[in-house]
Amino acid sequence: MQRIEIFKCPMDVASMSETVDVIADRVERRQFTQHVVVNVAKLVSMQKDRELAASVRACDIVNIDGMGVVLGARILGFPVNERVAGVDLFDRLLEMSALRGYPVFLLGATQEVVRSAASKIANKNPALLIAGYHHGYFWDDEQEVVEKIRNSGARLLFVAITSPKKENFINKWKDGMGVDFVMGVGGTFDVVAGKVKRAPRWMQRNGLEWAYRVMQEPRRMWKRYLVTNNTFALMLLKARIAGARRQ
Repeated sequence: MQRIEIFKCPMDVASMSETVDVIADRVERRQFTQHVVVNVAKLVSMQKDRELAASVRACDIVNIDGMGVVLGARILGFPVNERVAGVDLFDRLLEMSALRGYPVFLLGATQEVVRSAASKIANKNPALLIAGYHHGYFWDDEQEVVEKIRNSGARLLFVAITSPKKENFINKWKDGMGVDFVMGVGGTFDVVAGKVKRAPRWMQRNGLEWAYRVMQEPRRMWKRYLVTNNTFALMLLKARIAGARRQ
């Protein structure tokens, strides 16, 4: 995969299929892989949050999840052909794990949601080995949860906790969890459990999932997208000007 630099954030430019193939190969060889997806909000947060920025840069594979970043990369001349949505990659990796017999662990959300997500995932993938699951409210005893993951025998770990907590937790404990692959999946368990609806396919294809989220939670989301999108546009403008000066 090609390594590029956007807004001081290293990214691996890759398609969904290439990403799955690389992860499958690394897990097969038991080569630890720390994965992350970035979107506009995460790139903006990284400008001020040094711990988050360090956690993202520590990852072995970084995919773009968000059409805003895809379009921004193209404007700057980087060959990004598609986004790799975290929720879709999650599904593909579950299928791969079921086929190859890799146990997985689900960490995050509320106990009710993660239990429901585990049940629905098991029904959809009968051959999948779910080594265990745990809710995402464990900050008083992280060590205990890390030991539970390590003792489960899981090969892949999916962490459904909000940013920057999940990225920093993964980076902090990556050497002690005993897994071969770990990925932050945000609110994916809520989607799988049916608590939150995902945007229709046509909105996903046209990069409008953010608009669907605003429609679902207008009071909470409109200000977030307004601020982050404006900040990102300014970052993009500065990067474009800097590039022009270098040329």
